[in-house]
This record gives sequence, structure tokens and C-alpha cells, in this order.
Amino acid sequence: MSLEIIQDKCTGCGICLKACPFGALTLEMRDKLGLPPSKFKRIVKVEVSCTLCGACVPTCKFDAMKLDKPEAAAPADRPLDAYRGIWVYVEQRGGHIEGVSFELLAKGRELADQRKTELVGVLLGHDMKGKVDELFARGADKVILADHPALAGFDSDAYADVFAELVKKHKPEVVLAGGTSIGRTFIPRVAIRVKTGLTADCTGLEIDPKENLLLQTRPAFGGNIMATIICPNHRPQMATVRHKVFKAGAPDPQRKGTLIEEVMDIRAGRAKVVEVIREMTNEINVAEADIIVSGGRGLGGPDNFKLLFELAKELGAAVGASRGAVDAGWISSFHQVGQTGKTVCPKLYIACGISGAIQHLVGMSSSDTIVAINKDPNAPIFDVADYAIVGDLTEVVPAITKVLRGE
Repeated sequence: MSLEIIQDKCTGCGICLKACPFGALTLEMRDKLGLPPSKFKRIVKVEVSCTLCGACVPTCKFDAMKLDKPEAAAPADRPLDAYRGIWVYVEQRGGHIEGVSFELLAKGRELADQRKTELVGVLLGHDMKGKVDELFARGADKVILADHPALAGFDSDAYADVFAELVKKHKPEVVLAGGTSIGRTFIPRVAIRVKTGLTADCTGLEIDPKENLLLQTRPAFGGNIMATIICPNHRPQMATVRHKVFKAGAPDPQRKGTLIEEVMDIRAGRAKVVEVIREMTNEINVAEADIIVSGGRGLGGPDNFKLLFELAKELGAAVGASRGAVDAGWISSFHQVGQTGKTVCPKLYIACGISGAIQHLVGMSSSDTIVAINKDPNAPIFDVADYAIVGDLTEVVPAITKVLRGE
């Protein structure tokens, strides 16, 4: 697999260089590379950073670029038609099922109906049988339960071993999991064990009606483009999705399903959990909040976050932050909203001093109502805001707080 520059066709025009997103193409003198004389003095050179993405090939007007990229084929011992069903990894912490699992069950139900197949919730833990009916109510046709004392607390080795064995045994077509600290830790290990691909932090999942493939959409190149990724030659098709990307469906207590209890020999993990300390227990998690007051670099410093905490207290809201504010050390990453933070979908999002970089918008633009406060009337945040307040946030925010207090 390689990108070939055809020597007698390349004119050294350099148009293809602009198309390469990785800067992997350069122009070199032909004699410097020891090439035969030609009327064109320069030629394109492919550097080792080339990813073989092929973006440069269609820009060449002289057909001087050839991408040798052989078609991959499904492994003979794993025919694609042997894989059926949509799986959702049901994440639990301390016996409590996380909200992202209900969101994925709702989306999984939609995908399963399109594929005319079953939706399966996969639950790992200990003493979790009492939670099974809740998963049926949320849309699951079947629940696979691996219940063992070794799975009571999250252990990446044990979880990866168990989940991979279940995939090998039952052969699901699609596996979805939350893009949480747990999902990001062990789901990639599962993908490696079962020899398939994984698309992380998806913001959209659809079924291609022609090819029946899972279309997995996620931000790429720093959030500047949205890439749709497919996995045509391996199964299962695996994706992780952040909390609040999809909406959870209403439970139907009348729904029933089939419980499959798996008895497995589980090896103890290499690491031993001595103690679990839950931080930020006195603060509202932005990922769960219905109202968020968020601050960015426009606050000017860490002291002005006090204004946001005062407003949040009156609203019963969580305090969020842009990556710029977090990177500056003004507030902890627990509060970060955006592509590299948490995806949120509150009823009300108040953006204070946030310019509106695409990386931040990816994480909050699905909010029901967005209020933006910024003294720059041309700030990009106003393009997505439902209400725009052009002014100094150090004056506007305290004024809103006073009104809420009835002062």
C-alpha cells in the first residue's frame, strides 16, 4: 500500500501540496533525488508522514499520482452474515445504571428496527439482576447478564476479557458503548481482541439503506470537519458515543424480554482497587444538568468565575467552562464542555465570555435554549445563540443574579 509519484508525468506544479492535510508532500529538485534529467526541474516527494488518505490524488491534473490501496476482504473464518443484532454496553457504577446507557438503548432501538433485528443490552456487574426489567422497559429485546463478584467494581482487564468473549460467542453486528472514562478504557481493548475497528466519540449513527452498514459520524481535524466512517469488512461495527448526544426514550414498564445469564470463569485483574474516592460530590455535574452557566477566556481570570457560581446557585445550575479557561488553570477540567470535555444538552445554556470555537460548539450546540453574553458583537457564539447580550459580562451577570434574588 503506497502513494506513487509517476516521474515522467509529474510537472512539479505543487497543486497537490495544498490538498494534503498532513503536510506530507514536498517539492524537491530532481537532480537532488538522483532522478534522470527532465524538462521539469522539480518533482513531488512523499514524506513518511503520509497516511495514504488519497486527498491529493484527484487534484493532480496530469495523472501523476497513483494510490495503490488494495481492497480489504472479510476474514474467511468470520463471514459477515454470521453477525446479527445491535448491542449496547449498559454501563453501571456502584449498581447504578448510567444515563448514557438509556440514551444508547433509545438510539439502538431505532437502529435495530431499521435492520429488523434485535436490540441487546449487555450488563456486567454483581447483584445486578434487579436492573434487568428496567432495560427491557427502555427498549431491549434481550439482556445478557454477566454477574460475578469480580465485576462489582470496574476492572479494565476483567471487563475487556468478559465482553470480548461474549462478542465472540454471540456475534453481534453492532456494538455501542458510552464515551465515558469506563467506555474509553476497555472498549478499545475489546475491539483489538475481536479484531475489528472502533470509532470513538460519535455524534451521529445511522444505517446506510443500500449497504446496511453503520454510518458513524464524528468530528475530525480538530472539529473542523465531520467525518462519516464505515467498517465494511469486519464485525462487529463498534462505536462509542458521549453522554447527551442522543436523547433517552420514555420507559415502557409493560415491555418484557429475554434474560440470558452467562456463567464465566473470570480472572482477577492485574490491578487491585484499594479505595474509591468520589470527587466534586458537592457540585452539579455539567453532563447531567438541565441548566448550565459556562465561562470562557472572556472572563479575564479565575476570580470572575465567582460571578458564574453565584448565578448558578440562584438557577440551581451547573458551572461549565471552555477549554481555554481550563487550560489557563482558572477552573478544573471537571467543568469542561466541548469536544475534549463533556457533551451537554441542557434546557438552558448560558455562555459567558465564550467566543464560540467549533470545538466548544460541538459539545453544547444541541442545548434547547442558548443565551450568549459577550462584548464582541461579531463573536461566533452569537451564530448559534437564541438570545444574544452584547455587553460586559462583569456587569451583565451580577445584574441577572440580583434580579433572581429579588434585589
